[in-house]
Formats: sequence, C-alpha cells, structure tokens
Amino acid sequence: MSGNAVGQVIEEIFRREAGRVLATLIRLLGDFDLAEEARQEAFAVAIEQWPSLGTPQNPRAWLISTGRNKAIDRIRRDVLFRTKITDELSGNDAATAIDAAEEEFFGDDRLRLIFTCCHPALNPEAQIALTLREVCGLSTQAVARAFLTSEETMAQRLVRAKKKIRDAGIPYETPDPSVLEYRIEGVLAVVYGVFTEGYAATAGEQLIDVELCAEAIRLGRLLDTLLPNHAAVMGLLALMLLHDARRASRISDSGDVVLLESQDRSQWDRNEISEGLLLVDQSLSIRGQVSSYAVQAAIAALHVRAENSRATDWPQIVGLYEVLLRLQPTPVIELNHAVAVSMVDGAARALELIDSLAARGRVTQYHLLHAARGRLLQQLGRTGEAKEAYSAALNAATLEPERRFIAARIAAIQGICGAPVS
Repeated sequence: MSGNAVGQVIEEIFRREAGRVLATLIRLLGDFDLAEEARQEAFAVAIEQWPSLGTPQNPRAWLISTGRNKAIDRIRRDVLFRTKITDELSGNDAATAIDAAEEEFFGDDRLRLIFTCCHPALNPEAQIALTLREVCGLSTQAVARAFLTSEETMAQRLVRAKKKIRDAGIPYETPDPSVLEYRIEGVLAVVYGVFTEGYAATAGEQLIDVELCAEAIRLGRLLDTLLPNHAAVMGLLALMLLHDARRASRISDSGDVVLLESQDRSQWDRNEISEGLLLVDQSLSIRGQVSSYAVQAAIAALHVRAENSRATDWPQIVGLYEVLLRLQPTPVIELNHAVAVSMVDGAARALELIDSLAARGRVTQYHLLHAARGRLLQQLGRTGEAKEAYSAALNAATLEPERRFIAARIAAIQGICGAPVS
C-alpha cells in the first residue's frame, strides 16, 4: 500500500476512532490533558510506523495501547507521580480493557465517559460543552454554535470547566446505576448535540456527516437498552430516527440544500420512520413523563406522516411548539415556532415574533434567524429588506451548502437568476 493510501487510512481511522480512543484513555489515565496528549502521540507514531509496518488488525486497541504506553513514559519522567500509579497502568492491557468494557453495564466506553463527564459538580452547560468537545470530538466552533455563543467564549468556558474538574478532584469513575437518572438530561443533550452536528454541520463543504448521525443513533439505542421505557430516551431516539429518515432527500445531486417542502418523499427511509413513529407514540403514552424530545419528535412525526407539504397539519405543529416553549424556552425553539406560525397566520405575524426575538438580543448572530426573516420579508414583497436580511445570514453562515442557498436567494431578488424565490 502506498504512503498516500496509508495516510488516507489513518485519516479515516482518526475520524472514526479518535473519540473512542480518547474515551478509553481518559478512563485508564484519569486525566483529560494527559489522555489528549497520549492520543496525539499515538496517532503520530501511527503516521510514522504504519506506512512500513502495515495497519494493525485492531487499530483502536493499538492506538489505546500505544497512547497508554506513551502516558506511562511521561508519568515515569514526572517524579510527582507515585510509583504505584505507573504499576497499576502498566498492569492493564488495552485490548482486554476494550473487551471488558463491552461486557460491563454500560457496554461502551464512550457512553460510560459521557455519563462520567455529566457530573452534578459541573453546571449543565459545562457538562454538555466539555463532553461534546473532549469525548465526542466536536470542534470548539461546533460546540459554540450549540450554545449560540462565540468560539472564543466557548474556549474559555471549556478551559474553566477542565480546571474545575482538576481543582475539585472530581473522579473519573463510572456512576452507579442508581444515580443515572440524575445525569440523564445532560447525557441526552450531549447525544443530541452529536446528532445535530451530523445532521447540519457547523462549517465545511458537506451539509451532513453520516457517521456522526449514525454514532448518535447508536448511543441513543444503547441508552434505550440501559434505561428502558424512559420517555426522554425514547423521545430522543424517535426524534433522531425521524430526522435521519429524510437524509437522502435533503441534498441535491450537486450537494445543495433542499428544503422540506421540496424534498422527494419517496426517498425517505420508511423503516426508520416506522420505528420512530412507534417510539414517539410510546414516549408520549408514559404518564407523568413529559419530555421535550418527545414533543419535538411529535412535530417531526407530523411532517413525515403528511403525504405532501400541503397536507402538513401546521395548526397542530404550532400547538406542539407552544407546548415545547413551556418545556424548553430556548431562542431556537422560539424561532422554529415563528416559522410554523407563518404557515398558519401568515408572514406578517411570524415576522413580528422573529423581530421580537431579535429585539431581545437573542440569536442575533444566528444565520437561520436572518434567513427566516429574509424569506418572510420576501413573501411580504419587501424585497429590499429581504436582501439585507439574507446578506446578514450569508455573513453569519459558515457551511458552504447553506451559503450557496442564501446567495441564490439574494441573486433571485436582484433578478440575476430570474423570478424571486418564494
């Protein structure tokens, strides 16, 4: 195999395994920074050795073992660490640790570490942000988008969270099954954050990262096994499946965005839809457990049940968004509610809601808010203002397919591409 081919293999393995390698190393070493350095060194050794020695049969085990050994060497050079720590680490076999992990209660190192990081000693935002960045491998930019803040601000928050873990001596230990319920909200938010980044990437050339979506759904299924008949878990899994079912229709052959109303519904995955609909019905039937994920899944269910865009039950969707706003009053939910209102009460009423949201200083840098304003203004015939809104959206957008879509809207208004797009 040529050097270039090996390089491509290593790049693919890094993209697929980096998060799990880090999760296991953190569990073995008990320290985020040490584990990150060990993972980096392991991949550096792989780049050096694999072109001549070949790719190992179990790359993840090799990377964990190499990273652990590099960490041991580092610890041995640090006189502040006790000898027994090195002895304990040296006695662990990485491949055995992976096999044992599959047999334990959680059945997965990454899921175990997500529960570990969602520690009540950290505030919920820090739990979710740190776990998305360090365990799930999302970029700081992607994590910042999830919290509608700047990349610089999020970087500072992540540093503070890691410092608090070190200073407070928060142990990297698997929580007892009896306390999982106290951590599940953070865990679910992390899994949904992974799916959201896969479903609509923060930046780059590709709208969808199929592997991230698959990983989030895999974690959702593990959670459903771990905590059966849990309304929030079933609701989240249903939501992810119902969204993922539309994946093939969301992108044109040229890689451009296709809006829901224009999607070819024959391309939707009916197996995922059937499973998702069953899960959302089960989640909503559990008394005393009203989950925001189940309500979102119910909205998604109304979309996939409609034969076409015109048959969508928009009044019921607006009602569900109003329920959702009481459960989870976030700016993004408020924006989605306004868009749904436009389908029932018209563009003018929806524009009032979005302008109210913007006037309160919320999500003013969120490109989808400006894009939604642009579309409503365009529908109202206020093309000059629509162009300004689309321009603001274009300036804030970082994902190329979305940028092309917004640019096409601006071009349409200018008459370059023909009649205005509605």
